[in-house]
Amino acid sequence: MKKVLKIVLTVILSAASLNVLAAGDAASVLAGLKQRIAKDKRTAVWDVNATTQDGQVVVYGTVGTQEQKAAVDRELRDSGYTSYQNNLIVLEREVPTSMRWALVKLSIATCRVEGRHAAEMATQAIMGTPVQVLQLTDEWARIVTPDGYISFVPRSSLTFKTAEQMQDWRKAKRYIVTCYDSRLVTEPKGDETVSDLVLGDILEYRGAKGHWLLLATPDGRQGYVPAADVQELAKWAQQDFDAALIEKTAKRMMGSSYLWGGTSTKVTDCSGLAKVSYFACGIILQRDASQQALTGKKIAGSDWRQCQLGDLLFFGNNKTGRVTHVGLYLRDGYYIHCSGQVKINNLDPANPAYLYDAISCSRVDGQVGTPGITCVRNHPWYF
Repeated sequence: MKKVLKIVLTVILSAASLNVLAAGDAASVLAGLKQRIAKDKRTAVWDVNATTQDGQVVVYGTVGTQEQKAAVDRELRDSGYTSYQNNLIVLEREVPTSMRWALVKLSIATCRVEGRHAAEMATQAIMGTPVQVLQLTDEWARIVTPDGYISFVPRSSLTFKTAEQMQDWRKAKRYIVTCYDSRLVTEPKGDETVSDLVLGDILEYRGAKGHWLLLATPDGRQGYVPAADVQELAKWAQQDFDAALIEKTAKRMMGSSYLWGGTSTKVTDCSGLAKVSYFACGIILQRDASQQALTGKKIAGSDWRQCQLGDLLFFGNNKTGRVTHVGLYLRDGYYIHCSGQVKINNLDPANPAYLYDAISCSRVDGQVGTPGITCVRNHPWYF
């Protein structure tokens, strides 16, 4: 009898060990998947865990999208798991279908790392920016911007849309602000403001009166803007790479102050200056300097003399290679960047304007369409 009990106990313990091992193996498999599709928490919601219940592997936690949950299923099946439970919560599926898309309705919306006004500012989103909504609270929306960046924005900064309404918006005649800043006013040459406007804001066409266009904000407020301050979005989006325009946009911000998380012509941080300057040329860059440094055609920092107008220069810890700052190359060693304020310095230590050695450089020209560098005209959220 003792021998039988010993055998039974051995079988039970072995089964338990196998279950623990199975859960551990599943966790290892999913950790590998995370490295491939959700490595950067700035661009992916991923809180995935594995355990065993009643002899079966159970996956639990939270992901942002249904595609991520489906990827977990594929990865487990491909790894030999034929029986498991995928109990992952998908944030976007918790959002009503009528609110899974939105457009920014303010000239500039402030986006934070958490759904609190006291939380650190992560980025900004300008009027007419299409966003995906991953999560909603009474006051905040967790959104994804077209560059893939995830942040929290007050719900009052958005106008929510169904998928069908977003399709209508993409087909509508729209105009984009192409000057540094402007105003939407109640009457041509009037002084009563409907909304302030900044470079890159997108509005819908409603009519014209002389040299003024009647445009509507995403939430339906209408007003007039000088025709010279805007361009039809479909035509604007067809522009070619223009390093001179990128330079002009950056220099227009000379002297403006630094603000962590700023990505508009009103105020910017270092990577925001690069984003704003390139967006004027119809190109969407990644949000942060460390992300931008992984894109484009790489040039060694020591080879900065090979750089050309518009190349991105990255700075930081030369020993570790950690990138913390970015600037835009001009010519003859000069570059423009936002450090305290938007200003111009030089890469040559012999130059009186010298400041910082570049860790690396990236060329965007000729690389549009490669990972992390997207043309607005090719982004499905806009067209």
